[in-house]
Amino acid sequence: MAPPTSLTPVLDKAPPRQARRAAFRSKKARAENRTGWLYAAPTAILLLLLFVAPIVVVVVMAFSHWTLLGGAQGNNFPDNFTNLFNDPLLPQSIWFTLKYTVVTTVILMPVALGLALLVQESRRWNNFLRTAILIPSALGIASASLLFYALYSPQVGPITHILEDLGGAGGQSSILGTPGGALWGTVILVVWRFAGFYMLLMMVGLQAIPVEVYEAARLDGPGRWKTLTSITLPLLRPTVAMTMILSVTGSLLAFDQFYILTKGGPNNSTMTIVQLIYRDAFETHKDLGMAAALSVLLLLALVLVNIVQLRALRVGADEE
Repeated sequence: MAPPTSLTPVLDKAPPRQARRAAFRSKKARAENRTGWLYAAPTAILLLLLFVAPIVVVVVMAFSHWTLLGGAQGNNFPDNFTNLFNDPLLPQSIWFTLKYTVVTTVILMPVALGLALLVQESRRWNNFLRTAILIPSALGIASASLLFYALYSPQVGPITHILEDLGGAGGQSSILGTPGGALWGTVILVVWRFAGFYMLLMMVGLQAIPVEVYEAARLDGPGRWKTLTSITLPLLRPTVAMTMILSVTGSLLAFDQFYILTKGGPNNSTMTIVQLIYRDAFETHKDLGMAAALSVLLLLALVLVNIVQLRALRVGADEE
C-alpha cells in the first residue's frame, strides 16, 4: 500500500507551540491596545471639544454672514475677508502687533537667560532669588495688568510722581497717555510677569547640559564669554527655540494687558490684532463673521511664523 502523499491533515490536528504563543501574544497586544485607547479617550474627547470643534465653528463662521444677535444668515464668502481690508485700523494693528512682538521677545529672551545663569548654581540667597523671580508668574495676566494700571495711575500710583521728581513727565499726565509710554509701560509689565517663567525653562535647559562638557572645556582655558557663546548657547538651542516660539505666539495674541491698560489707546495707537477681532465682534460692527475671518487669517499667520522659526533654528543647528 502506498504511503500517504500529504501530512497536512496530521499537522492540522495539533498546532505548533510557536503558533499558540503567537496567537496569545496577538490577543494580549489587542487587549493592551484597547486599554491604551481607553486611557487616551478622555484626553482625545477634550481635545476635540475644546480645540478642534471651536476651530471648525470659527471656519464656518468665517464663511457665513453671522451677526452677533441674529446668528447665521447664509454664505458670505469672500466678502468677510475682503471687507477686512477696508478697515483702516487693520494695517495699524498689524504693524503695532509686530512691533510689540519684536520688542518683547528681544528684551525677554536675554533677561530670562541672564536670570537663569544668575541663579543656576547653588549659592547663598539663590533659593530666595528664584522664589522672588517666580512669584510674578503665579499672577494671571489680567491681575498683573490691574496692578500695573494702579501703579501707572497719576492719582494713586507712585511711578508718575517718582518720574516727576526726577524731572520727567508727571503731575496729572499718565504714563499710558502717550503711544510710546503705553507701549513701554506694557512691555515692562510683560517682562515682569513672564521673566520668571521663561527663566525656569532656561534653567531646565541649562541643567540638561552635561557637566563633563564644561570640565573638558576648562582644559583649554576659555573665558566666561567664550564658554557662553561656544558651549552654552549652542547646547541650549532647543530650549531657546521653545521659549522664543512661546514668546512670539503669546505676543501676537496679546489682548488682556492692552485691553486693561490702554483699551487700544491713545488714538488706537496700541490696537492689537486680537483687540481688533474683539472690536469687530462685540463693539463696532457686531459682525462675528468678519471677526472669525480675521481670526482664521491670524491662525494661518501663527502657523507660518512658527514653521519659519523652527526651520531657521533647525538650519542653524545643522550648520553647527
